[in-house]
Amino acid sequence: MTASEVKRIFRYLQETRDHGLWLQHSTRPTCVVAYSDADWAGCPDSSRSTTGFAVFLGPNLISWKSKKQPTVSKSSTEAEYRAIAYTVQDRLHIRSILFELGYPITEPVHLLCDNISASYLNANPIQHARSKHIQIDYHFIRERVAHGDLIV
Repeated sequence: MTASEVKRIFRYLQETRDHGLWLQHSTRPTCVVAYSDADWAGCPDSSRSTTGFAVFLGPNLISWKSKKQPTVSKSSTEAEYRAIAYTVQDRLHIRSILFELGYPITEPVHLLCDNISASYLNANPIQHARSKHIQIDYHFIRERVAHGDLIV
């Protein structure tokens, strides 16, 4: 890193020190709701899908992300299911941060997605041959649901 890059970073930090997230008071501050979505093969060059999610603590948006998935999905269900897996990974990180700050999350997170097939994969413990290629994400999410950490 050059001296000019470091100087630019410090200038940015100086100019934006008053920026931040404003959190509203809530009667149910430990209620966490996450929204997950993905497009299927949205990139015209690589046919990769884009994942997006937003996580709310009560009425407050506390985490969000949009990124291109690292692999090409073979179906919209696979793209949505990978988006759910990314959201759950982020939620686990948020949960540990909130615990360290003295705000343990006692209720399961409600995760909402707009793909019926991805929701059915969570509800049905039987894995089908058509969904075998997303096996790791499948087991990761099923484990979180089984532990009572997540409701999809």
